[in-house]
This record gives sequence, C-alpha cells and structure tokens, in this order.
Amino acid sequence: MSEDTDLTVELVERSLDPETVGPFGERLDEQAEWLRTAIADGRMNNPDFAVGLEMEVYAVTDGDTEGETEGKTDRKRNTASDADGAEDPRLTRLPEDLFETAAANKELGLHNVEINTDPSVLSETGLAAQADEIAERTRKAASATRDHGCELVLDAMWTLPPTDGAMAYLSATNERDGVVLAENMRQDPRYVAIDNHALRHNGGGPISLSVPGADIEFPTILFESLATSIQPHLQIPSAAEFPAYYNAAIRTLGPVLALSANSPFLPAELYDDVDDPEALIAATPHELRIDAFEQSVNRTPNAKVRVPHDIETATDVVDRVLEDDRYAPFLREWIDGETEREGLADRVWEFDHKRGTYWRWLRCVIGGDCVDAANDERSLRIEYRPIPTQPTVTDVIGMQALVAGVLRGLIEADHPITALPWSAAESSFYNAVENGLDAELAWVAADGERTSDPNVIFGELFDHARLGLETAGVPADDIDRYLSPIEERWRARTSPSTWKKARVRDALGGGADLAEAIAAMQREYIALSRGDDPFVSWL
Repeated sequence: MSEDTDLTVELVERSLDPETVGPFGERLDEQAEWLRTAIADGRMNNPDFAVGLEMEVYAVTDGDTEGETEGKTDRKRNTASDADGAEDPRLTRLPEDLFETAAANKELGLHNVEINTDPSVLSETGLAAQADEIAERTRKAASATRDHGCELVLDAMWTLPPTDGAMAYLSATNERDGVVLAENMRQDPRYVAIDNHALRHNGGGPISLSVPGADIEFPTILFESLATSIQPHLQIPSAAEFPAYYNAAIRTLGPVLALSANSPFLPAELYDDVDDPEALIAATPHELRIDAFEQSVNRTPNAKVRVPHDIETATDVVDRVLEDDRYAPFLREWIDGETEREGLADRVWEFDHKRGTYWRWLRCVIGGDCVDAANDERSLRIEYRPIPTQPTVTDVIGMQALVAGVLRGLIEADHPITALPWSAAESSFYNAVENGLDAELAWVAADGERTSDPNVIFGELFDHARLGLETAGVPADDIDRYLSPIEERWRARTSPSTWKKARVRDALGGGADLAEAIAAMQREYIALSRGDDPFVSWL
C-alpha cells in the first residue's frame, strides 16, 4: 500500500468513527446559522445573472492495439467511416499526468474526467465565452488524452467494457483495516468514505442494481461511474427571487430530460439471459443513469437522490442540506491542516462538504467561483443536475443555453408554471426517465390551464428559452445557433437515446445478437461524436 492509500484509509476510518458525528454536527449548525443570516441580509446577492458548466466524460482506447499508438494520435477522427468495427474502442483508465492539464479534473472513476467552465455573466459575450471555453477545454483535454493512446467520449453511459470485462472492472476491490477500496475508483478520501458509508447503510452487503433485463449485485458503489452528466449552473442575483427560479426549474426537469436522454443501455455482459432483445429495447428506460445513481447511494432512511421539494425562502436551501441524512462526515483540519484561512470556502467548509452529498436532481450552491471577484465568492446558484452528457460540444452548449434561457424566460414572463403541483412535476420527471420524448409530461400553460399536450409544452419551453436569452441581451442569430440543434430534436421527435435504441434494433434486424448490436451502436456513436456537428445531423 502506498502512503496515499494509508492516508485515505486513516481518513475514512475517522469518517466512519461515531465520535466524528458530534463535532461535525456542531460545526454544521454554526455554519448553517451563519449562512442563513448572510442570505437574509443580502450578502449573497449579485449584480447580474451568470452561467457556468460542469461536464463529465469517459475515456476509451483509441482503437489501436497496445504498443502501436505512438505516432498515430493525429490521424483523422471526424467521420463515421470507422464505425464498421475496424476499431475496437474499450473503456480505459486515464493516466495521472493527464490531470496536470488545467482543463481536466478528477472524477469518481479512473476512466472519468470532468471539464468545467469559469462562470460568466449571462449576456451576449458571456454566453459566447462559455461556448468558447467548453470547446477549448474539451479540445485540450482530448488532445492530452490522445497523447496517451486514449480518446475522450462525450456520452452518458459507457457500454464497451475494458479488456477485463465490465463486471470484473466494477467489482475489483481489496480491503484494508475494514475499509473497502474499489480498485478502479479514484482513491480520494471523500469518494472512498462515501462508498464505505453506503455499504454500512446497506448492512455491509453488496449493493444491487435492478433495471429491465438485469439484476446485479456489486461490492461497491463504483457502478455509479457507468454514468456521466453535464450540470449547467445559473447564478440568481437576488435571494428574494431565488425561490421562484428554483421552483420553476423543478417543473422543467421532465421536458428537458426528455430532450436530452442518452443512456438506454448497460454493457451487454451485465444483462441476464435475454430471450427477447426487442422486448428489452422497448422496456429499458431512456435514462438508465438515473437508476444507476439513485440505486447506488439511496441507502439511508430518506432517499438522497430524488427530485427536491419546493422552497419558500432562499434560506430553505440551507435547512435542506442540514436535515439531509449524513454521508461521510469530514472535518476541515483533516484535509487542510490547522491553518487559519479567510474566505467563504473555509468559513463554511463542513457545510459545503455535506452539500456535496446532497444529491438532489436540483440543488443550490452557496458561494463558489464568482464572476465579480469583489463579491468574495458570494453567490446563490442553481445547479441543474439531471442532464446526461451530450454527444457533441455543440449539443452541450445548446443544453446550457436552453436551461439558462428557459429559467430566465419563465420568470421574466411571470409564467404560471409553479401552479403545477410538485407531485405532477416529479411524475413528469420520472416519466421522461422511462419514455423520453414519448413520455406523458405535465405543464401549466401561459394561460394558466393544465396541459399534457407535448406541442404546447415544448413550444412554450423553447419560446421562453428564447425570451430569456433575448432579455439577457443575446442576439437573435446567436440564440438560433445555440438552440436550433436542440429544437430540431423536438421537430424530428428524436433524442440520443431514441437514436441508440433504433441503431440497436437495426443491428438485431441484420442478424446481430444483443451484445453485437450494442457494440455496433456504440462504435458508431463514438465515431460520429468526434465531429463538431450536432446530434441531429446524424439523422
């Protein structure tokens, strides 16, 4: 064991120690009270709206055989001509020195990387800066990855396993002093502590994933790393206005997820014996990643991953985090030593650590990177969490613009969307998980009438996204460029998950078995996603 592993085990043991609960709770109470006061006093307010983004992707081998990659990293990769099976991309671990690249951040799985943007004001120049930064940071991370004979894939769930197989990869563990260490999980103390807390909440036994065609038991939560997502952020200027935006955002989760769905299949070896592959295609949700995340960590008395309830005041977001079941408590000095530091991040360290395990599909981030440095990292942001990673950078930019625009537009228009009962919004979300664009969705139209008519729902969604971006000063031509790739999905009644299901059906019709069909679809997806053209161009 390395010294790093020794430290990880030590910190996880501390986190698992019941004696930690007391001091952690005391600090939470104190920090929560400070935050409530700061929010109520307007100290988290800002002059303008701002946007940012987090994007998770995974890595595969570049299709060359081991030892033959050097000198081949510049070969052309922007057509679908490789989709005939000549390549054999497989999930792969990323080299550590990749993360010396400023664009690349570590994530749960050793095959994952996260690419973030710095926040910018929601405006013509700010949204353009976001688009440029997403593209440039993705390019830099992809280039650094190719230098190691790997390729980054913008996708929501990997299905081509590493050479040792999906089950072996997700199940490889060892144990040290009672601490379970998943071999392909990044040995960050926080991740390992969350994993071990999940196991303890589950009675110490294996954690199950049950979806159509598969009932599987895993020794850790690492199967959550099957899934990747993008998370747009929208900074709200005023604490007084924050509840209106937050509650409206809950009502948009279903339609936005239906447009963006992109994870209908597991790696084929994880399925049980499937007698009727066509029936599996029909039954599998459009968004398996929702099940993967919820089933991996929802082991506490109260489910931690779910649609959040409405809030009445901005300070409610503090209470929600405080009341949430605890996972993996840490004390700041374990990580940062005893050094006294100034700044919001250190002032509320334990609270922010706990917020990191408040896994609602929508949540508030208090503080963090701010557009105006004079604000000392003080802000209130909505983190919009259910969107799967999209096939291309163009699609990612479009989804970010859609989310920011529609939230701004609904409130700007004083739209009555929050008259939709919360329970209907929750059902709408999970209907979209199951059925994508064919889901029965719930909405309250601009005239105040309840509707499930998708033409009304998506018509108003895009109209208000355009209004919101226009209000922010984004020119009409730019709005068209950002939103058209997503609007075209609705016009064509398709999404990435619909495309994936259709491609697997086509392969089955050509005589392939389920494993061959999923692999053929995934190879084609990877080849097509190498370009800059949006997903709708694949049609």
